Amino acid sequence: MSRIGKAIIEIPAGVTVTENNGVVTVKGPKGELSQELKSGISFEQEDGKLTVSRPSDSKEHKALHGLYRALINNMIVGTSTGFTKQLELVGVGYRASHNGQKLELALGFSHGIIVELPKEVTLDTLTEKGKNPIITLSSYDKQLLGMVAAKIRSFRKPEPYKGKGVKFVGEIIRRKAGKSA
Repeated sequence: MSRIGKAIIEIPAGVTVTENNGVVTVKGPKGELSQELKSGISFEQEDGKLTVSRPSDSKEHKALHGLYRALINNMIVGTSTGFTKQLELVGVGYRASHNGQKLELALGFSHGIIVELPKEVTLDTLTEKGKNPIITLSSYDKQLLGMVAAKIRSFRKPEPYKGKGVKFVGEIIRRKAGKSA
């Protein structure tokens, strides 16, 4: 059995997990998420614990077993506590500001970049003197949050010589040696 797939999921108080025609729906204090289960993957719920099981040991079922367990776990954690990602703008003159769900970035191009974020993602920008600007994104949907963060990072990926660009907080950039004289 898959190590990830056979792990038991703890369901916190205030979160309900239901299944209807192969679609799992998780409702919690932060929001509601749903995921379609394919290929006969099923789950059992008892005493606040959830176990995911597969119908056979075929290669497809083994692959989907761990995947769906991880997706359901992310849905439960997201609807109960939520997820947060922080991006850091490294570079002279790089700025970030927000107005509602619109993020405005100045990343050294001749024009500013304006990004309209989905309503499920909460946005906050922090600019302190002498420190790099930080963009904080939070949401109950881990998949959507990762896609939005990757999109923002793709506007100016960190370069390997000086490390300038948009990077995740805590991300380590492999640095290259510059010209040797």
